[in-house]
Amino acid sequence: MSQTTKSNLLDFEKPLFELEQKLEEMRVLRKEDAGTDLVKTLQALEERVDELRTSIYKNLTRWQRVQIARHPDRPYTQDHIEALTEGFVELHGDRLFGEDPAIVGGFGTFKGSRYGGKDQTVLILGHQKGRDTKTRKFRRFGMPNPEGYRKALRLMKMAAKFDIPVITLLDTTGAFPGLEAEERGQAEAIARNLFEMARLPVPIVVVVIGEGASGGALGIGVGDRILMMENAWYSVISPESCSSILWRSWDYKEEAARALKLTAPDLIPFGIVDQIIGEPMGGAHRDPETAFEAVGRAIAENLTPLLSIPTAELLDQRLAKFDAMGAFTEV
Repeated sequence: MSQTTKSNLLDFEKPLFELEQKLEEMRVLRKEDAGTDLVKTLQALEERVDELRTSIYKNLTRWQRVQIARHPDRPYTQDHIEALTEGFVELHGDRLFGEDPAIVGGFGTFKGSRYGGKDQTVLILGHQKGRDTKTRKFRRFGMPNPEGYRKALRLMKMAAKFDIPVITLLDTTGAFPGLEAEERGQAEAIARNLFEMARLPVPIVVVVIGEGASGGALGIGVGDRILMMENAWYSVISPESCSSILWRSWDYKEEAARALKLTAPDLIPFGIVDQIIGEPMGGAHRDPETAFEAVGRAIAENLTPLLSIPTAELLDQRLAKFDAMGAFTEV
């Protein structure tokens, strides 16, 4: 657990953490005493740690995946941008009201050749949370105001003007619910983005890298390919909010998470998500470089074929994709 400390440990990880601490103590003793009995004990403990790690992370509940998606060390949008692109230039402001730091976006070169594709100029944007109290307050925990969505739309239209594909990264608990957001037209801003993204004449690849809650995520989530990291979640509402509405208490958040079916494996059969991006054992925060590699390869794999599709056909396929969501047959 090289990336996890006791201070940011998740509840279900505590037994593993304690066992790993014992293992580290045994390894220190091993350096001082190379006796046969100690070697056998160390080997047995290593096997037990591996078994427990596999048992925990191969059988995660939906609520546990929600917790991993919220881990404070999990890579955020800016981390992905730094890893996946070079020459990134961030652009600011919606040209209507102001700048919203909850959404970060700009142009750069996607390092596609590193991931089996080709280098390509892209517009890449997404929700950005903060790492500490100061930056979390500054970025409102990644919850955009209307000007954030309008900035995103301004950049997407600029990309379309120059025939540049778009990559969006979703990681938010929702659009900012403050009074000022409603006064400036939060619902209209999100609805406008849905409308415009549905007909944006360039390829769009969407990646859910953490939390994907409600219209706050969907406001930059309409695309030709929807990819989702293994321990991310994507839903119309968070488990806590669902619990508070249905049970008048947050105590039933685990039951709500099960009912919402908000994980990547849940969403594939419904056609909401096209591909699951695997993560390192325990989550992306355990091995960010491996996670970046997986995300980069998934983007390259999906973006490359989209670039050769004629615009009219691309838009028809995009509309058909979203029209098919929610369709069902009564038996």
